[in-house]
Amino acid sequence: MKKIFSFLKVVVPLGFGVFLIWYVFKDLTTTEKTELFTSLKKANYFWVGLSILFGLLSHLSRAMRWKYTIRPLGKNPKLSNSFLTVMIGYVANLALPRLGEVTRPGLLAKYEGLPFNKLFGTIVAERAADLIVLMLIMLGVVLMEFDLLKDMLYQFLENSTGKFSVTNLMILLIGGFVGLAVFLFFILSKSQNPFFVKVRELLRGILEGVETILKMKDKGAFILHTIFIWVMYVGMFYLCFFSIAETSSVPLSGVLAAFVMGSLAIVFVQGGLGVFPIAIMETLILYGISKTSALALGWILWSSQTLMIIVVGVLSIPLLRYINRNKNNERIKSHQ
Repeated sequence: MKKIFSFLKVVVPLGFGVFLIWYVFKDLTTTEKTELFTSLKKANYFWVGLSILFGLLSHLSRAMRWKYTIRPLGKNPKLSNSFLTVMIGYVANLALPRLGEVTRPGLLAKYEGLPFNKLFGTIVAERAADLIVLMLIMLGVVLMEFDLLKDMLYQFLENSTGKFSVTNLMILLIGGFVGLAVFLFFILSKSQNPFFVKVRELLRGILEGVETILKMKDKGAFILHTIFIWVMYVGMFYLCFFSIAETSSVPLSGVLAAFVMGSLAIVFVQGGLGVFPIAIMETLILYGISKTSALALGWILWSSQTLMIIVVGVLSIPLLRYINRNKNNERIKSHQ
């Protein structure tokens, strides 16, 4: 049963992504399909290449930032090992959801002689820091587009049954979140169910990872790398907008809104297959961009970054073994 569930966790999201691709292309007229492929053909791929460079810089910075969380554990891994395992982790995530979160610390533990569980804690701590930044970007989008969101909410409520005002809806949502938080706290702290026991152990690992950040001597460098990573993320996203004439005039608020929606799409479907380009399309349509140009941009963004991760990540596998060949030889001799 567990294997079936794991299989479905992979197949269902991918199937959903493929279905969305078919569903969107099915509804395109012949003219729209021609316009889509014309936009892809005539796109200025100089901006795409520059975007890929920004992406690589963000991954390099992530590898450097990871070193700061590891130093309190008494080890300073080589930057080459850190970067290569980061890229391999990204490829692993494309294959299976969250596989990269295990692969990355597993490989570094193998070549740097560190305990896996503590390295995994640093990964979770990094994710917590990135989640905070993403939430701040989302908050920024809400503030910049508050009037638009407010109008959409009022229109939605007017078209509904009319039983809820905005105030009542907010009270209901807040009450629901509080109730859910209390319920989860009780379950996680009291239940002896094996699943919830594992969740508690995972949370303890998260706390240990956060403690490594708090103990860092280079907190400032860690924060600066976090900012740089996300500036590069937004930058590599924004640069692709200039590859298509129509999307080059999208305001910053629209770029950030599309960025957030694209980020969420990658979370819900591994690698964002199908969902990412459509999320970009649906967002940019709200800013007056034609369906075909918005969809073309979505595919350019997804394809360029995915291809970069696959190429660099796959090449990193033999390169990691080659760089650490002396350690491999020493490990073989020690077991003879």
